[in-house]
Amino acid sequence: MRSNPKISTMPRQQSESSQYLTMYQLTIEKKRLQQELASLDQRRDRIQNRLTVLAQEIETVEGQAQQLRKIDESASVVLSEPNCVVYSPDRSSDRQDSFQSVTLDY
Repeated sequence: MRSNPKISTMPRQQSESSQYLTMYQLTIEKKRLQQELASLDQRRDRIQNRLTVLAQEIETVEGQAQQLRKIDESASVVLSEPNCVVYSPDRSSDRQDSFQSVTLDY
């Protein structure tokens, strides 16, 4: 993002002091931009390190998934639906409700 110089309705008179003021402002802006660039470099390095760690973790998890797949294939395990136990609602009361309830445990 480039900052635009401040516009004044009255132009400054050209003098040595105005030139030094302009030089000071430019120096301050240069220093600020150098600090910002250094900060961005540090952030880029942190992001790059994190991406490297994530790539290693992905490889590890992928390897573990492949090992588990081999184990499952060698054991000829067929995935089945989860076991469900259905309990009918308690009918100790004689009153009829307008709805039925069913409890599922799985």
